[in-house]
Amino acid sequence: MMKKDVLVGHLLALFTVGVWGVTFVSTKVLLDVLAPVEILVIRFVLGYFFLWILWPRGLGKTTRKQELFFFLAGLSGICLYYLVENIALVFTRASNVGVIVCLSPFFTAILGRFSGSNERLSVWFFAGLALALSGVGLICWGGEEGLQFNAAGDLLAAAAGFIWAVYSLLIKRITAYGFAALPVTRRIFFYGILCMIPASCLGEFSVSVDELLDPVVGGNLLFLGLLASGLCFVFWSISVKALGAVLSTVYIYLIPVVTVATAIVVLDEPFTVPVAAGMALVIAGLFSAQAAEKVFGGRLAFKKRIKDHNL
Repeated sequence: MMKKDVLVGHLLALFTVGVWGVTFVSTKVLLDVLAPVEILVIRFVLGYFFLWILWPRGLGKTTRKQELFFFLAGLSGICLYYLVENIALVFTRASNVGVIVCLSPFFTAILGRFSGSNERLSVWFFAGLALALSGVGLICWGGEEGLQFNAAGDLLAAAAGFIWAVYSLLIKRITAYGFAALPVTRRIFFYGILCMIPASCLGEFSVSVDELLDPVVGGNLLFLGLLASGLCFVFWSISVKALGAVLSTVYIYLIPVVTVATAIVVLDEPFTVPVAAGMALVIAGLFSAQAAEKVFGGRLAFKKRIKDHNL
């Protein structure tokens, strides 16, 4: 039974990152018809009600402090992150955004250090950061359009990665409360949607029924709202429970690969040698920052214990 659960965890994690990798391309397609904030609102309203269908029970009694953290998570991880990501996709390629926002683990580690985390930033972390930043440079400046065309979008993508790091730290705090993952996600969605109202009022929100009934528009919105924002959050929670946070996080590194491959096929985005090399460097940097410390750091600790005990 345990082996079966682990297998299911791997399959759900693989499916989830595959879906999340495609979301950048799906959003890029919708931007030909809808504004960034329109996509944002419709996507998460659909996801919110879908989560009610999956879990038609409330969260339970909460404190004001807990609700504050739910609100901040909704503001950062739902409203600001996806709004900035959608705007970034207006200016630059989907493959660029898909790769650059995956720098968020580095931002998370750095912010965590400043917020009192006991986790040290080792030499492996900085080696991985150097690799990833080199890769981002190749992606930003190695495409056919050049720096002038992509600068705004690439910087916004990096900002989205930073915002997601803030959200990740908030979620780490929220999970300590012990609530079930699905109703917590729904509560965060609720606050995120509330925070979208000012952005909707500032811009022109005018989605017509004809636009929604268009097969391409409607299909992509259902994909983003029900599958990517609703069901995949549930699948990811199951996979993390089955595999653990460390092993499941490794699957996140497949997202840029899925995004770039989908963008080439669907959007006919260029895949130059510098872009390919940059993507490889980003993934290698992300992986080495997390995995190398555990592998080599564990070996050094083991050798130290042997030395201390004169074995």
